[in-house]
Amino acid sequence: MPTFRRSVATGLATLMLTALGTASAAASEPGAGEYTDPEFGADCTFHRFGEGETPPLDLIGTEPLCVEYAKRDITVSNGGAARFVLAEPARFAVALPACQYWQKDHWSVQTRPGDPAVVGWDGSYWFDKSSGTAALRATRITIAGQPADASDAAEVLRPHDPQLADALERAAGGVTAQLPVSLPCFGI
Repeated sequence: MPTFRRSVATGLATLMLTALGTASAAASEPGAGEYTDPEFGADCTFHRFGEGETPPLDLIGTEPLCVEYAKRDITVSNGGAARFVLAEPARFAVALPACQYWQKDHWSVQTRPGDPAVVGWDGSYWFDKSSGTAALRATRITIAGQPADASDAAEVLRPHDPQLADALERAAGGVTAQLPVSLPCFGI
């Protein structure tokens, strides 16, 4: 796997797993399975953002904060990867202060538009600082544009990036974590 694709793929895995750690650096060890949508999900109004679109900072303070990002144009040839990277600081800026946060996103990394995806998945990541819970799951995993289950995708990726392989395999089964309750969020 070329260096650029490996770097992007590793970054994606890191972002995916960071979803569990954003609520607290002292999170307990994540566990597999038992993924469910968050209890606050019925109260969500999703804010949807297109490719490389930066969320407005006025979303800070929205509770619960529920967002959906299109990330299907993480492409080398047309600047999609650069747009993705440039939008990330604002995405984190609106997510970190939230007490209840749910993000859905749709990932695809390819060399050029129209090429089969090197890797792709749909993600669901959430945390609830008021209850001390968090979870993530990856679904609709593809490798080279073909549907793949997590173990097959992990085996394809493992020689190139063992961390990404492990992260994708764990996320596909669902990962949950217990976090310390945040006092400012208590009672939300």
